[in-house]
Amino acid sequence: MDRVPPRCGRTPGLNPTHTQVAAPQKNNTTANNRNQRDKGGKKEPQIRVNDRIRAPKVRVVTAKGDQLGVMATRDALAKAKEIGLDLVEVAPNADPPVCRLIDYGKFKYMQAKLQKNNKSKVTKMKEIKLRVGTDVNDYNVKMARTEQFLDHGHKVRFQLRFRNRENAHRELGLDVMAKVVEDMKTMGQVDQAAKLAGNTVTMVLAPLPANQRVKKFKKYEEADFDTESDEFDATDDLGEE
Repeated sequence: MDRVPPRCGRTPGLNPTHTQVAAPQKNNTTANNRNQRDKGGKKEPQIRVNDRIRAPKVRVVTAKGDQLGVMATRDALAKAKEIGLDLVEVAPNADPPVCRLIDYGKFKYMQAKLQKNNKSKVTKMKEIKLRVGTDVNDYNVKMARTEQFLDHGHKVRFQLRFRNRENAHRELGLDVMAKVVEDMKTMGQVDQAAKLAGNTVTMVLAPLPANQRVKKFKKYEEADFDTESDEFDATDDLGEE
């Protein structure tokens, strides 16, 4: 008996109404990335310690915040080794980066404790008033207060009001605000840029993450200064959205 050849497009033994289709392969990489986004978020910045610090020179501070100045990274590492401590990069975006001489295990414990405490605190908007002609000592004291506010997790609004002939040189007010940003770059970052409204310039700084804060004006701190006092709370919603 002659065999009947199979019809084109069909395989003998398969039901044409139940064609088998291979299941699509899952893109595990895409799924993993999606899961990471769903879980939250941003990765914690990696803290560089000792030989992992890449900058050729760094600004060194002690565990208590005392400034030791700018030095070659290899010299800073040698100093850390000499006193049995680690060199921890705490402000990588500063120029040069700021490093602290401290035991790294103790550093991590302190930062975890700070973050826990800050979560339980109410963030306030504090206010610092400046003048075009603010004298050096008064400016330093106000910067020390600013550092304390930022270190307690508060935002700080700066207000500079022009008086009389100062209105003819308003660029000087913007220069003062630029100096504040530069002096506070190891403690805070610009939350709202300096802006002029009428005869007043305002600007808002927000605190850096706790593990990146380094005080520069610590020696100007007042012993009886209370960072939580209502005296320095902003009196209106200026600067808040």
